[in-house]
Amino acid sequence: MATVNRRSVMTLFTSPDSPDCHRTRIVLAEKELTAEIIDLSEQEPPEDFHDLSPEGTVPVLADRDLVLTNARVIMEYLDERFPHPPLMPVDPVSRAKVRTALYRIEKDWYGLLPEFERGEKTVARARKQLKEELLSAAPIFSAMPFFMSEEFSLADVTLAALLWYLPKYGIELSGPGAKPILDYMDRVFSRPTFQASLTEVEREMREG
Repeated sequence: MATVNRRSVMTLFTSPDSPDCHRTRIVLAEKELTAEIIDLSEQEPPEDFHDLSPEGTVPVLADRDLVLTNARVIMEYLDERFPHPPLMPVDPVSRAKVRTALYRIEKDWYGLLPEFERGEKTVARARKQLKEELLSAAPIFSAMPFFMSEEFSLADVTLAALLWYLPKYGIELSGPGAKPILDYMDRVFSRPTFQASLTEVEREMREG
């Protein structure tokens, strides 16, 4: 976290083809928040961007004199600052369950994503592992309307962004074992807020 020049409008610096960036945009859409979204693939960063993000990474949220540079922290901040509609359960037990699910999604599945930027053998191994782990979790997807919850939560935000990107990673889920996941994808992808969060680059991932 850093402090920089105060911005009068909440600003999200993002990339059009990053699941981490996408999940922060989903939260903005779910909350119906007004924010300036700056796509750094289409324009030069502002002069103070290096002060906002010394490593030059996105997403970055600047809200007045507050700067956040981690997708998970950005999501939780937005949910706590703008509590309606809530993206975390109210009671502590349910919140702990969602946080545990979110931790596992980030560690086990998002943790594989850097592998897709490496050599062919590494990519093939990561593709196989991610597909197998998703399919092994299929029963969880059918247990409740959303991921381990009756209500749409930050775990679903994070999972939906990852699942949308599967074609980019060369992963196709098919067969009877995949049906619970495919049904879940239909539910979350059809949400107007999810559709509103997509960039043109992301829409093209699933066109045709």
